[in-house]
Amino acid sequence: MSKKGAKDTLDEALIVKEEKKAAPKSSNGEVNLMEYSKSAPFSFNANNYMFLLIGLGVNVLGFLLMIGGGTDDPAKFDKEALFSTTRITVAPMLIVLGYAIIAYAIMRRAKANKE
Repeated sequence: MSKKGAKDTLDEALIVKEEKKAAPKSSNGEVNLMEYSKSAPFSFNANNYMFLLIGLGVNVLGFLLMIGGGTDDPAKFDKEALFSTTRITVAPMLIVLGYAIIAYAIMRRAKANKE
């Protein structure tokens, strides 16, 4: 058996794999960001940011709908304002939907161009 262990072989394989992933360089040695962004596995693009902002907007809307229900007079209790369907049901659904949209925006991969 050779003196190289399994760890050395694994290290060499990782180095070769990292060399393959290296950013493409132009003739003068500079990194071409356009070519690198096409091969980047988890890069955000305009659609990801659009979904992220839509999810954030839905979250903010849900939290705004949850605001209120209080009264200025501590002796008065307004059950209809405090326990309204909008505040108890619709707002939490919008918040969960907003978080789901944000998760989708983060996990969504850009489609590769055929060019």
